[in-house]
Amino acid sequence: MKKSVVALAALMAWGVAQADTLGKIKETGTVTMGVRESSGALSYTLGDGKYVGYHVEICTHVLGDIQKQLGLAKLDIKYQPVTSQNRIPLVQNGTVDIECGSTTNNATRQKDVAFAVTTFVEEVRIAVKANSGITSIAQLNGKKVATTTGTTAVQTLRKNEKATGVNFEEVYGKDHADSFLLMELGRADAFVMDGAILAGNIAKSKNPADFKIVGEVLSVEPIAIVLRKDDPAFKKAVDDSIKGLMKSGEIAKIWDKWFLQPIPPSNTRVGLAVSESTKAAWAAPNDKPMEDYVKK
Repeated sequence: MKKSVVALAALMAWGVAQADTLGKIKETGTVTMGVRESSGALSYTLGDGKYVGYHVEICTHVLGDIQKQLGLAKLDIKYQPVTSQNRIPLVQNGTVDIECGSTTNNATRQKDVAFAVTTFVEEVRIAVKANSGITSIAQLNGKKVATTTGTTAVQTLRKNEKATGVNFEEVYGKDHADSFLLMELGRADAFVMDGAILAGNIAKSKNPADFKIVGEVLSVEPIAIVLRKDDPAFKKAVDDSIKGLMKSGEIAKIWDKWFLQPIPPSNTRVGLAVSESTKAAWAAPNDKPMEDYVKK
């Protein structure tokens, strides 16, 4: 009983201090992974509490390495679904230890959380119905544009110089599947989001040929796994594991599995090749924010 009280007190202290995730994992034998319901092939649910995807697999590998590092015979991974709106707060307050979704590393977020080395460099694009006639930003004038609450995509669109003078109405989905549905049902004319998320939702739709990704690349954004701030030991453990995947070439195999091969539940292919920017991030691992990717 005394041990349980001590463990509980320690957990509460970690929740406040957010200082020693490795210690928390070793003490409890558990870790909580933040996952997404519908972030394309990066992180999504199969139902019944099962979560899969490119980032989920990378995080599972990372946690396996941490289990070995800590000498744990068993590590219980708990999955916590997060949204674009609550993912950062849930990492900050200790509910989630490692967030494995589709989060852009930017300077503002770096004030609140830490990011592992970049595992995916994304391009923000526009998805529309194939018969919409929309092929560029300019044609969004007077249209309804869907995006997901808590994401940076529409802010990015508004800042794009080609969007100058383009007036559109924003409609918000609670998650990416909801935003895609707004477009699918005709309540929005376009869905602006990370290309991989757009491609993943199109691949999982009833009729993928009914949709297409069009227009200019709105921004280039580094996507990474999210960790608590000011916890260098945990960040090093996560980064070292990911760098190992990059050095061995295993990360390319994980990419191939989730983006180029048929994936569950419908066994459709996303069909997204690795970009040169992503290859560069694998070759020279870093945790630079998206502001460093902006061409001067």
